[in-house]
Amino acid sequence: MSEEMYNELAQTVVAGEPEEAERLAKQCLEQGLEPLDCINNGLTKGIQRVGELFATGEYFLPDLIIGAEAMKTALGVLEPALTEGGQGREVLGHAVLGTVEGDLHDIGKTLVGTMLTANGFDVTDIGTDVPAADFVQAAQENDATLIGASALLTTTMSEQQKIIETFKEAGLRDQVKIMIGGAPVTKSWAEKVGADGFAKDAISAVTLAKRLVDGS
Repeated sequence: MSEEMYNELAQTVVAGEPEEAERLAKQCLEQGLEPLDCINNGLTKGIQRVGELFATGEYFLPDLIIGAEAMKTALGVLEPALTEGGQGREVLGHAVLGTVEGDLHDIGKTLVGTMLTANGFDVTDIGTDVPAADFVQAAQENDATLIGASALLTTTMSEQQKIIETFKEAGLRDQVKIMIGGAPVTKSWAEKVGADGFAKDAISAVTLAKRLVDGS
């Protein structure tokens, strides 16, 4: 019975059904299933499948967004039950995400945040148009291990470099991994400014984030 519930939960993520995901998550708890098992055997499998479908071109950005939203909604039901039960899902790291100063684009960053949350990270989203000093402050306040700085305009890309320099000036560069992304951002730009990595989309951002915190 539990296996059937996990599969149904995974399917709500693959199908992108937030309301159904929430309903099923509540049903799982009512039936006494362990919230951690529901996350690992249901939601995580679902979001991994969504990622595979996106990577092969069968799914597009809207499918990815709604799938991640379904997972996030179900997590909202299951995570409080985890804490109450004294369980805790493994947290891979704490990520601080923001769009750089002068740039107001939000969708890509928000999706990366949702996907990182779905894949075991604690995430603090500090919004858009964020000065470099605020990235540093948020990293200190949240004991962050990972920074994600997004720039969607060629005119704001230089802010990514400024963020890296500001972390160096604060003596914190060795304590965090910094990844950058956004439409105009390239691997060569990431190397030039001294970022730890570059991700072209939300799926590759998760892969990169896991690799960076793993130290590999």
